Amino acid sequence: MTSGRSTKPAATPHQVLHPVLALASLAGLLACGLAAAWPLGARAQGTDSGSLELVDPDVFRACGDPRNMPFSNDKGEGFENKLAELFAAKLGKKLSYTYFPQATGFVRMTLGSYRCDVIIGFPLGDDQAQATIPYYRTTYALVTKRGSGLEDVTAIDDPKLKDKRIGVVARTPPNTYMAVNGLLAHAKSYPLFVDTRTDSSAQAMIDDLTRGDIDCGILWGPMAGYYAGRANPPLVVVPLVKEKAGAQMTYRIGMGVRQSDQEWKRTLSRLIKENQAEINRLLISYNIPILDETDKPITAETLSRQP
Repeated sequence: MTSGRSTKPAATPHQVLHPVLALASLAGLLACGLAAAWPLGARAQGTDSGSLELVDPDVFRACGDPRNMPFSNDKGEGFENKLAELFAAKLGKKLSYTYFPQATGFVRMTLGSYRCDVIIGFPLGDDQAQATIPYYRTTYALVTKRGSGLEDVTAIDDPKLKDKRIGVVARTPPNTYMAVNGLLAHAKSYPLFVDTRTDSSAQAMIDDLTRGDIDCGILWGPMAGYYAGRANPPLVVVPLVKEKAGAQMTYRIGMGVRQSDQEWKRTLSRLIKENQAEINRLLISYNIPILDETDKPITAETLSRQP
């Protein structure tokens, strides 16, 4: 996690608009899934690093959500799908997916039941699984129209937000800052729990902003960037990087593996290190706001300047 803190968010940042319980509640429900027993005889043998820990050493078996863009879907369109494809190719493995909604039981029914071997997007500090090194760092972000006068807002206590109609997803960390700063009176709340087969709180917020029903919205960074980029005309996304006291807003995201899979974790961490530039370009292609350790945005321009 960021700033040396290990506190958990009000809601899992990665699935903040998915029908998922608060992370603190999920921890108790799902952690037992990682201790699920697996017959030793069912484990495949192999010579690759970490293969003795995997059911099938010839297949990169990813765990994913079938309807959770921009992260993943069952059509392989999300950036996590593309990252799984990249790593499978690097390891010379076939790629397979186990899809399950990232709600109660996700870890237990996927990673914990040995149906797959890696959750492609997993926040560091979450004890439901063991995390690799992070491959991106992001935060909640403000979404607004160009020319709104809010394009330089980097904190929820900015006086420019006073009396603004702000969209926010219920039970997410920005709610705490909005309450402290007296911004909830004019806010429009969107549900955290939705059936993603028919609904999307992120898309609903973006639609309201485009119509002028709200002045700005606050979303988890990857969703903010993805949906703002799809709006017509595209909207402005400003990472909220100045919130230092209170609910955590910024997270490092890695990959989740079983606690016992030490070699597999090291293999994935090595691949992240070796392919970080390509991973960054992939994230940027989905308009994901990614940050360096000093909260500076990593963009196509900054990548082009690196040796």
